[in-house]
Amino acid sequence: MKKKSSVLLIYTGGTIGMMQDLRSGELKPFDFKALAQQIPELNKFDIALSSIAFKKPIDSSNMQPQVWVELAETIEKNYNKYDGFVILHGSDTMSYTASALSFMLENLSKPVVLTGSQLPIGTIRTDGKENLITAIEIAAAKEKGKPIITEVCIYFEYKLYRGNRTFKYNSQHFDAFKSPNYPALAEAGVHIDYNRNALLKPKGKKLKIHISLNNDIAVLKLFPGINQQITSAIINAPNVRAIIIETFGAGNASTQDWFIAELKRAINKGIIILNITQCLEGKVIQGMYETSSHLKKLGVIGGADMTFESAITKLMFLLGQKLNNTQIKKLLGNNLRGEINI
Repeated sequence: MKKKSSVLLIYTGGTIGMMQDLRSGELKPFDFKALAQQIPELNKFDIALSSIAFKKPIDSSNMQPQVWVELAETIEKNYNKYDGFVILHGSDTMSYTASALSFMLENLSKPVVLTGSQLPIGTIRTDGKENLITAIEIAAAKEKGKPIITEVCIYFEYKLYRGNRTFKYNSQHFDAFKSPNYPALAEAGVHIDYNRNALLKPKGKKLKIHISLNNDIAVLKLFPGINQQITSAIINAPNVRAIIIETFGAGNASTQDWFIAELKRAINKGIIILNITQCLEGKVIQGMYETSSHLKKLGVIGGADMTFESAITKLMFLLGQKLNNTQIKKLLGNNLRGEINI
């Protein structure tokens, strides 16, 4: 007899778990155990479903690294009990959580699918039902007894994306996420069509979680007219270990003497500087133009086509390990979890 696939639902909070009070119109968290009453289709699954809910659901705007640690530990604790995991999460910071978990869950060989909704699951036009139903189906999907998906993903509005390749680009429409530099892993229509060539292959090693994260990171977004005083304040903020600079185009930045001097001063202090483009598509190619060649000479690390969400969580992960700056800089440019095209 074929064994049922088993999926653990982990509810952190977010719009998908909210119900509207008919009297006041206010949104309130609903009892997670009543999920099947709101989505009777779940009873038709030939899947063993279990659930865990955070004691105090959080809005995703309040997401913090310690919550990522709790999620990673929950998955590790239940890893051998379930075939897949679905995390219900607010959409605003979902890409950050998906990116962070991709680095924290080393040697992942089972699906971890994040999903949510733009409308509460109790409303008539909610997108939450389809998102949740298909996310569960993907988390349970196997081929020849093995999971089809073996990475951290986001499922939203009929598409499955690699989590660390996404960003939220729309707060009004149901198709809230994009993955501009990497193709969708699957698309749901009449059938779920998996893009086999785009999927990460499992390494066949034991799951190892990393729960030490360091968020001593500053962000410097460039704009025409940015002044030295503000730039210096960011670079010289206390305890900064790394800085992400969001540059123009293919990684270009000002060549003014004061700007170069500030960056050089930071690097001489041992601060790691990672160059990410402000463009939503394309990548950083330091040295392509004169306005980026000086960054390469200074020792700024080119972030290629990493999203901002992936870059900042990758830095948190690497800074949290017992690594020296040389090792961190090397790993920033390496493809660890499918987050970057070398």
